[in-house]
Amino acid sequence: MALPETEVREAIAEQRRDLAGLLEKLPASSWDTPTLCEGWRVREVVAHVTMPFRYSLPRVMLEVLRSRGRFNRMADRCARRDAVALSSGDLTASLRDNVDHPWKPPGGGFEGALSHDVIHGLDITVPLGIDRFVTQERIALVLQGLSPKNVAFFGVDLQGVQLRADDLDWTFGSGTPVTGHAQDLLLALCGRTLSADRLQGVGSERFTRT
Repeated sequence: MALPETEVREAIAEQRRDLAGLLEKLPASSWDTPTLCEGWRVREVVAHVTMPFRYSLPRVMLEVLRSRGRFNRMADRCARRDAVALSSGDLTASLRDNVDHPWKPPGGGFEGALSHDVIHGLDITVPLGIDRFVTQERIALVLQGLSPKNVAFFGVDLQGVQLRADDLDWTFGSGTPVTGHAQDLLLALCGRTLSADRLQGVGSERFTRT
């Protein structure tokens, strides 16, 4: 069942507002902390999150053409370039000034925008040791909006395991239970590698590192 648009858009604005507030208080050195997005520091992730606010559709298409049609390659190149060109203050202001921006990923709707912002927010906060940054309500909205197509995009091996949240009434898949907080299971679904203490159960090792 589709989520009410007003509820999703309110959650998007709250997520962006919360992340902007966190970034405003972040020490300068923390902007160079590696995140769960491989090869990206905090500043690259924020550059990526704010890219839809700073780039027009024609510019995005031009950047994709410059990357020979490879969207992920374009996103990486632009994030790395903008992370150098823009200060942490510029990036934070871009996020703060666009909490109500109507951007939606192609084919993803506002649910996709919420997922994008929540997941990348966790990419930043988990390595910084800031736990429980995203509210359970927002995590639940993202999990509720997941489809098999979304999960298949990340190519995560879920064969023989069931992801089971220990703080929300949510499961995904079938098989031997792998348990953990809902936000950590969401990250596992999105191909992020977590520290071994964040998930429990036979099969959890495929999502973690020692």
